Amino acid sequence: MSENRKLKDFLDLSLWSRNELEGLLDLAAELKQDPAKFSQSLAGKSLAMIFKKSSTRTRVSFEVGMFQLGGQAIFMSATHTQVGRGEPLEDTARVLSRYVDGIMIRTFEHAEVETLARYASVPVINGLTDLLHPCQLLTDIFTIKERLGENLCGLKVAYIGDGNNMANSWINAALQFGFDLRIASPSGYEPDATLLERAQQSTKGGSKVTVVNDPLVAAQGVRVLNTDVWASMGQEDEAVARRKVFAGFQINDELLAVAAPEPLVLHCLPAHRGEEISAETFERYQDLIFTQAENRLHVQKALLVTLLAD
Repeated sequence: MSENRKLKDFLDLSLWSRNELEGLLDLAAELKQDPAKFSQSLAGKSLAMIFKKSSTRTRVSFEVGMFQLGGQAIFMSATHTQVGRGEPLEDTARVLSRYVDGIMIRTFEHAEVETLARYASVPVINGLTDLLHPCQLLTDIFTIKERLGENLCGLKVAYIGDGNNMANSWINAALQFGFDLRIASPSGYEPDATLLERAQQSTKGGSKVTVVNDPLVAAQGVRVLNTDVWASMGQEDEAVARRKVFAGFQINDELLAVAAPEPLVLHCLPAHRGEEISAETFERYQDLIFTQAENRLHVQKALLVTLLAD
């Protein structure tokens, strides 16, 4: 609503303090244990959800989350709203701020999320951009802490595959939580250079970020292995070429053999078995992977309560 004080946005993990992120994770754990907690905390509240990219987990988890908290979510496809007909995001932000209590957007350009947040007078949530995917990463951290029950400082984590928005978000997470991150990507497909440079110059919280071009080097002794598809949305025409470039950048028995005993294997989904992860490995860790997917709901409910509740 236009008369409301602008609250915090959730655009990027690096814009929140570690204490604030830990608070979100603690609240998510409470909400997972007791789904009825805060069940009417968002009664009368509305969340506008703008989708320029298709979605399963993001859409359903936010819609169900708002419903379970007593509020409502409004799905806005770019192809069926003025957003898709060229209305400036500045205007969309100001109009929606007079109707709803929060805005979530899933889009391509990260600058669009920043513009929306700049002009909106209600909290804006980054549901995914080509640069970052903070909701997924916060969920991944929650899933790791849920299984390991330990401080993440010094934890050895490997990301295998494309240096995309997931790899970039893992870099930000490493800085915030202080773990040892190894990223293995083919040459020319490394993560965002600006984010990487900032991370490698940082001494924040004992974090360490290393990028290599050999998956076996990255996986050596790690407690957590994670990956994502080789070709993200918008890169479908590159899929055939990328399968050749990324051959060998797969989480499989060979990588598991050099990791720490009983490693965790994560995948943000959707998964292309036989590409970024072998079918055998996926099925072996499917319970953890689908728990990770479920946790999107609990983590985002915590985020919604934090940003939207009175």
